[in-house]
Amino acid sequence: MPVFNQSRSRVIQILFGVVFIIIAAQLVNLQVFSKKYKLQAENNAIYRKVIYPDRGIIFDRKKRSLLENSIMFDLVVTPSEARGIDTLALCNLLEIDTAEYKKRMRDIIFKNTSVRPSVFEPLLSQELYARLSENIYKFPGFELSERSVRSYPLHIGANFLGYTAEVNPAFLAKHKDEGYEMGDYTGMTGLERTYEKVLMGQRGIKRYIKDNRSRIQGSYENGLFDTAAIAGKNLYLSLDAQLQALGEKLMTNKVGSIVAIDPKTGGILCMVSAPSYDPNYLTGSERSKHFNKLYKDPRLPLLNRAIYTTYSPGSTFKTVVGIIGLSEGVINERFSVVCNGAFWGCGNGRPKCLDKGTFNLTTAIAHSDNTYFATVYKRILDQPRYGGADSALKVFNTYAYTFGLGHKLGIDLPGEQPGNLPVSSYYRKIFGKNWNSCNVISNAIGQGEVSTTVLQLANVMATIANKGWYYTPHMVDSIEGNEFDDLLVRFKEKHFTDREIPDSVYDAVQNGMQGVMEYGTGAAAQVPGIVVCGKTGTVQNYYHGVAQKDHAFFGAFAPRNNPKIAIAVLCENAGFGAQSAAPIASLMIEQYLKDSIPEPDRKQKVEEIAKLNLIPARMRAEMNRLDSIKMKKEEEEQNRQNIQEQILDSTSAETTMVTQPIVEPTQKPQSPQELPDNHPKSWMANLITTEHKKKKITDINA
Repeated sequence: MPVFNQSRSRVIQILFGVVFIIIAAQLVNLQVFSKKYKLQAENNAIYRKVIYPDRGIIFDRKKRSLLENSIMFDLVVTPSEARGIDTLALCNLLEIDTAEYKKRMRDIIFKNTSVRPSVFEPLLSQELYARLSENIYKFPGFELSERSVRSYPLHIGANFLGYTAEVNPAFLAKHKDEGYEMGDYTGMTGLERTYEKVLMGQRGIKRYIKDNRSRIQGSYENGLFDTAAIAGKNLYLSLDAQLQALGEKLMTNKVGSIVAIDPKTGGILCMVSAPSYDPNYLTGSERSKHFNKLYKDPRLPLLNRAIYTTYSPGSTFKTVVGIIGLSEGVINERFSVVCNGAFWGCGNGRPKCLDKGTFNLTTAIAHSDNTYFATVYKRILDQPRYGGADSALKVFNTYAYTFGLGHKLGIDLPGEQPGNLPVSSYYRKIFGKNWNSCNVISNAIGQGEVSTTVLQLANVMATIANKGWYYTPHMVDSIEGNEFDDLLVRFKEKHFTDREIPDSVYDAVQNGMQGVMEYGTGAAAQVPGIVVCGKTGTVQNYYHGVAQKDHAFFGAFAPRNNPKIAIAVLCENAGFGAQSAAPIASLMIEQYLKDSIPEPDRKQKVEEIAKLNLIPARMRAEMNRLDSIKMKKEEEEQNRQNIQEQILDSTSAETTMVTQPIVEPTQKPQSPQELPDNHPKSWMANLITTEHKKKKITDINA
């Protein structure tokens, strides 16, 4: 054979060899390495059903369940198996249009492929479930899948319990290594979010054999590869459900918060954020609609005001100023100040004071004298030994920080805010490097740049009750089993204020706080038979630069000699703390310590406060505006429907007259409905009716 032909033959052999290798490699890739076709093949033969576990239950301190699990159903679809179905019939059952159907299918395929089951319609109502269960056999590729969802038998605690929702692509991307899949539900807020790993449990999987028509034939390999769902662990809270229910009742038609703490453990006894909502509102098929309504409410009911919103603490902060003043030695218990109506130590007569007279520490706390605490604060910052206000303010903040102010306490809830203790660098920017105590004197009475959460104020009360120490406030007291005990270790650590502060300092402040309740600003809120130490607060505030009605604050603990409850109450724009916040705290203390409110007059007080509407004026105005818009839209929609129905009725009557057939005198007249389908007059009647209706409806819509 010529050399030239041998060369051509070799080239052809090489080409065939390369092609063979490529084909063989692709076959190996498709059969061994490629997951795409393997997944499709498996899904053609095996149906993988997810078994969702029951989430853990949450109990209060007396083992009463705050939430439970109930069964609802999702409509689940595998898009690759749902081809050729009667789409219009399914849309009619679901009360959606075909455009929405196509959009959902596109989204499902994009997020979860066409061969894996995905939720098409979540949390079906009982009516919709009944309709679908009767007709589901008509829609291959669709099935009804059980899901355990939350229910709330006591209807309380929405803001700290939180809610669950289906994971979305953004969540999956953020938590890609945590085992979530499309269709899973996760805790979004509150305890549901913080203790998600404890509550979620572990999903189970059941595999079934399918035939070539996607009909289930039985268990795959007799269930050898199935996994059982494992329920989540239960949580046991320090919370008292009865106290929580009372707090939510008392805060009806008010904006604010209540936090109560067990001083001996740091356990939260109640946490009320007002306005709140029934937690059942965010479960079931109407969840999205209800969430949208809550989101648009100008009172912001989704906000947990106990930990997320910060306020100037007002006169409740005077207790801390008094303790620091005594500890620094700038005053003693006998030190007294004369108030003639205002503080003149800075030459401008500010701040003002309501009661004139001579006050020592005890009476100054009892009557909330501004002049006394402005004097103490000024003395602290003006101490020569610190060489200036910069260093003196740092010392003051160091004390305050140990009371849990100016930083997050670390409660087991998401969204906690740190509050604020202003620092010298901030004041240097405003007043220059030579700023002095008179520039910031409003801090002395809890105004100015000092801010706290209601939780922090309750913790200050617990710290004073304990005479210098506290545990980190927390909701969860224990977790079922011992697998997650490490999550609670940090709540067992005791935090101390300056250990050099003697008990006598706390005794002096407690004397003043007891005086508040016996003869001072909180005397009207005494609790029968219980020695309470309290402090009222009235806080000036502004909204977009416009002065608003004062906030009402009150902090307390009881009983004095063996404190079992420390509490803080805030009512936004409700005026004096003694008039609104203090009576609420008084009833809460009585309920917890006596386990009831036995006296008829006190029960009557509960009802009176519950009916009292203290919603801020600006919020009421916005609520009225939104209600007016809603009513106008509903009225316009109703009028449009009425006119459309009238025109359709008149059109029907006109069409009947136009299409009446001409008959012989001896012939019985036929209505359009009685004419045969192939009758020319029947065809003409239908045409006229359809076109006439279309024209009328178009005119109305225009």
